[in-house]
Amino acid sequence: MRVVVFGASGVVGSALLPLLAKEHEVVAVSRRPRSSSSPSGPSWVPADVTDRSGVRAALSGAGLVYYLVHSLGSPDFAARDALGAEIVAEEAERAGARQIVYLGGLGDDSPELSPHLRSRRETGERLVAGSVPVTIVRAAMVVGKGSAAFETVVALVDRLPGMVTPRWVSTPTQPIALADIVRYLAGVAGREQALGESFDAGGPDVMTYREMIQRIARLRGRGPLIVEVPLLSPRLSSLWLHLVTPVKASVARPLVEGLRTPTVARDDRLRRLVPFEPTSFEDAAREALAE
Repeated sequence: MRVVVFGASGVVGSALLPLLAKEHEVVAVSRRPRSSSSPSGPSWVPADVTDRSGVRAALSGAGLVYYLVHSLGSPDFAARDALGAEIVAEEAERAGARQIVYLGGLGDDSPELSPHLRSRRETGERLVAGSVPVTIVRAAMVVGKGSAAFETVVALVDRLPGMVTPRWVSTPTQPIALADIVRYLAGVAGREQALGESFDAGGPDVMTYREMIQRIARLRGRGPLIVEVPLLSPRLSSLWLHLVTPVKASVARPLVEGLRTPTVARDDRLRRLVPFEPTSFEDAAREALAE
């Protein structure tokens, strides 16, 4: 089957491509031109999801479409993602695709969503509005090298002996290993039971962000002091993260605002549909840090 992956150059997309290439003809789409690394690997096509003509060309003959795009860092990221999802849904229908797989975010049913999580939900809604059946896989933080959220926590641990943090450090979350989320994404490909369904994907460990910082600190041989305060706004938090981590403030602020919402899987249907032993947080973090 011809599989088209939008957002193929991202952290999740890059890890997903080799799995898909074992069984499918894969077209990897990114905004910047890239050359194929091997004759048996995916073919790369440059296209922006907001450019209808480029999307149409990329989707020619597609049977399955992955939508892994997000525009964090752009001031109009929500509008760009919504438009891109709408165009991809319409052009996937035009191409005769049989399934769209979308990686969304956990916690997107809360009435007090951050702009980032609200955008993730709206993107899914734009995709579902088309006629092509959509499979939504919702996940919290992806634990892997290059993941903006994970790299931010690691940088905090490495650079600060102590932290004054807002209340979001006590928010529960359920991170998932990069290897596990791509197994789930690949596992729903072409599955009749997955069409038109939304699944929660999480690792085996539920923890607060404070606990996550402490676990990473142990792996790094550190013991940072964490002081929680009630009056640290998302804007100040994002500027603080910009100063002490590699993440730009334009990316950090949407991420920080989303940390106020619990992101925990509510059902295990995906684990039954795509069964395997999930990776513990420590093992996933250890592997990411070793890379």
